[in-house]
Amino acid sequence: MNNVLTVILAGGKGSRLDPLTRDRSKPAVPFGGCFRIIDFVLSNCINSGLRRILVVTQYKAASLERHIENGWHFLSTELGEFIRVRPPEQRVDENWYQGTADALYQNIYAIEQHRPSHVLILSGDHIYRMNYAGFVNDHMQSEADCTIACLPVPRHEGHRFGVMQVDETRRILSFREKPQDPDPMPEDPSRCLASMGIYVFRTEFLFERLCEDANQPGSHRDFGQDIIPSIISQYLVRAWPFVDSNTGEPAYWKDVGTIDAYYEASMDLISVHPQLNLYDPSWPFRSAQPPLPPPKFVFNDDSPGRPRVGRATDSMVCAGTVISGGSVDRCIIGPRVRINSYAEVRDSILYEDVNIGRHCRIRRAIIDKGVQVPENTRIGYDESEDRARGLTVSESGIVTVPRNARFQTGPISAPHMLTRSRPEHRQTARERRDRS
Repeated sequence: MNNVLTVILAGGKGSRLDPLTRDRSKPAVPFGGCFRIIDFVLSNCINSGLRRILVVTQYKAASLERHIENGWHFLSTELGEFIRVRPPEQRVDENWYQGTADALYQNIYAIEQHRPSHVLILSGDHIYRMNYAGFVNDHMQSEADCTIACLPVPRHEGHRFGVMQVDETRRILSFREKPQDPDPMPEDPSRCLASMGIYVFRTEFLFERLCEDANQPGSHRDFGQDIIPSIISQYLVRAWPFVDSNTGEPAYWKDVGTIDAYYEASMDLISVHPQLNLYDPSWPFRSAQPPLPPPKFVFNDDSPGRPRVGRATDSMVCAGTVISGGSVDRCIIGPRVRINSYAEVRDSILYEDVNIGRHCRIRRAIIDKGVQVPENTRIGYDESEDRARGLTVSESGIVTVPRNARFQTGPISAPHMLTRSRPEHRQTARERRDRS
């Protein structure tokens, strides 16, 4: 892997994840309590022996850059190892990145400096566990010009992906980006073969194609729309199936591009046997971990009536959290959260520094950082009430509260209205940035 340079594309807006992406890029969105989405692809790289990594950013990248700086600077530069953030420099012209291929084209100079024989291109906004070494070795042994990781998906979901047809040697015969009528797999008409957006190229071949595309009028400057369809007829472009090594079935891979998909992938983590096991010591997932005390659960009142019990069941609870007389069930609770007495939080995701007031009832909600929920507030029980507050409600009914939201308190019988004002204490611009 020493001759392979990894480029992670991490500049996506993630507009379908609004309001979670109002102040951060999609790869910087928290996931699994103490992780960010990008931690999963970075952990895959380190566990696969890939330690020369460029992270290409663009949209609202401050939070992402800070996270990488705080949690991923443990590699040895003396041994040629690095994770470097590459913000847009407008080195080629005055345009920002116009597509995935353009992001590589504008960084050719940075890639050339490391003289790799092959370039592995990854997306920074998917959740999965993958050993890239098998993928890269298969590409090298086949002497292909380009290899694309793929997996079967239900045909009705094929319009979200690049869809390909392959022969018995796994050579790609056709490739269509996000087709409305995806071509079915011959052996299974209910599914189609989808690109994962993971590519490995011979470096020289990649540079030639990027330069050709940059001079092509009308190009979208995108791998799926332009580069891949243009090379499959003249060059050796192969597919590599992403399968579970134990079962031979398609492996776990999630595009958490919508609130509902993000919520479902998060809730899978707390199942008894999750498809993505964060507790497997043979494949550790890393992140920036602040020095916080263990979570604490206080009060155990068995008196008649409504008990005052601090407890969490079927949940993940991060460091620094205090569940003080409230109950939590089937939740992911981030760092430094406080659940106060008699509050009930169910089937929800709470980010860092959330405070749930007494007697609150929270259900099927995602609450972003720094939110103070007043006493007696209900979230997730009445869609019209939640929408009247200004909260976002997804198609499946998941309620999302934006970062640093403040509820205007009023009579208990009336819904608390939502604002995005400052916290009670005065914050500097730097303090506000550090909470993103």
